[in-house]
Formats: sequence, structure tokens, C-alpha cells
Amino acid sequence: MTSGRFGHPSATPSSGLRLYGRRVVLRPLTAGDFAAWSEVRVRNEAWLVPWEPLRAPHLADPTRDRDAFASRCAARDRERQAGTAFGFGLFVDNALAGEVNLNNVIRGALQSATVGYWIDRARAGNRYISEAVVVLMRFAFEELRLHRLEICIVPRNQNSRRVMEVLEIREEGVAQRYLEINGVWEDHVRYGVTTEEWQSRRDATVARWLQCPPGATAGP
Repeated sequence: MTSGRFGHPSATPSSGLRLYGRRVVLRPLTAGDFAAWSEVRVRNEAWLVPWEPLRAPHLADPTRDRDAFASRCAARDRERQAGTAFGFGLFVDNALAGEVNLNNVIRGALQSATVGYWIDRARAGNRYISEAVVVLMRFAFEELRLHRLEICIVPRNQNSRRVMEVLEIREEGVAQRYLEINGVWEDHVRYGVTTEEWQSRRDATVARWLQCPPGATAGP
């Protein structure tokens, strides 16, 4: 599953952290991924920007500025080392296809985190994100020992909501004006899953999404 085990409440993951699904690999992005990341992000701006917070105007654009991207990767490294967030590039056939992130990790009595994701439009429709979210859930519940994950989605973002429907993640209601998205304070549908729910469905979920069919060969 990964290159190492992580204790509770938090531990410093190794730089070689990898999470494996049946078709996808998740790993932290590095400065060397700039060209691939930039190409995907620039090509997908019209597809992605409407669903993301605005970048502050005084900040360099990491999609076009190599140094800004390197700083972004360094910030993700610091978050990972502190155990406060775990950002991953999503790779399919060794090519960057998107990102899946475990954000806002809170310990103490809450033991929770939020999940975010995006995918290259050219790769959409293949349920790579659904598989990657299962990989991330397994990591969060079994490696990090979190108790709850939350995914918050703008109600009209049907593509993202479809991931929740496919994975049968429980809908919990609407948080009004929850996050700033593309300059507007948007309502968000909140989805939640707990470790108890994961454990009750784990075997079936892993068999469906992460295990290779009989006769197939798993990738690295």
C-alpha cells in the first residue's frame, strides 16, 4: 500500500511515500514535476478554475512560474512533515492526471480531515478519481488512524458529486456560503465517512476498486 507505516497522532512520512491503487499511483509532487503539472493545469484552466478559490493577485502563478511551483511543493512537504496535510499527484500510466489531497488534518478529539481532488478533463469519465479517493481513504483510516473524512462540493458541480454517489459516501446537508470559490462565497454539499463506515465496507470496497482482476498483473 505505502512505503511505510504512520503512527498516531502524527508522524513524518518518508520522501518516498507512494500510495497504490489498481490503476493509479499517488505520490507527492516535486519541483521536477513542473512541466507536466503546468501543461495539464494550463490546458484545463477553463475546466478547473470555476471550481477553485481565486489565487491572490500578489502571488506568482505556479502554473506558469517554475519557482512558484517549487515553493508550492515545498509548502506541501512541510505540511506533510507536520502531519497537517498530505497532497498527492495522481498518476495514470506514469503520466500526471490530477491531484488528490488530504487537507486540514486535525487531531485531538476530532481526528478528521477534508478531501479535495481534480482531474485532467482528458482523463475524466474513467473513475480514476473514485479509485484515488478509495486509496486516500485507506491511507487516512488505516495509516493515519483518522476517524472521519469530509468532502465538500459546490451543489452544481455534478462531476464531483458523481464521485460521492459512485462511492456511496453519505451526504450530510448543505453548508451555506461555506468557501470562496472563484471569487464567490458558495454553498457546499457536505459528505462524510467515518472509520466505522470504512471498516464495515472495507473488503467490498477494496475488492471493487483496488484489487486486480484474476489473471491481471498489478503495477508497481
